[in-house]
Amino acid sequence: MSGLGDKLKGTAEEMAGKVTGDQELEAKGKAQQIAGNVKDHIENAKQEIGAKVNEALDTVKDKTEGDKK
Repeated sequence: MSGLGDKLKGTAEEMAGKVTGDQELEAKGKAQQIAGNVKDHIENAKQEIGAKVNEALDTVKDKTEGDKK
C-alpha cells in the first residue's frame, strides 16, 4: 500500500474510532497515518539519492570523456 493509501485508511480508522469511542481503533488509525508519512519520506529520499547518484555518475563520465580528448 502506498503512503497516501495508508494515510487515507488511517484517517478513516481514526474517525471511526472517534465516532464509536474505540480508542484502540483510533490509535491504530493514527499509527497507520504515521506509517504513510514515513513511506512518503522514504520514497522522496530514494528519489533524491537516485538523482544525486546520477549527477555524480554524469560528472565522472564527463571527466573521463574529457580526459580522452
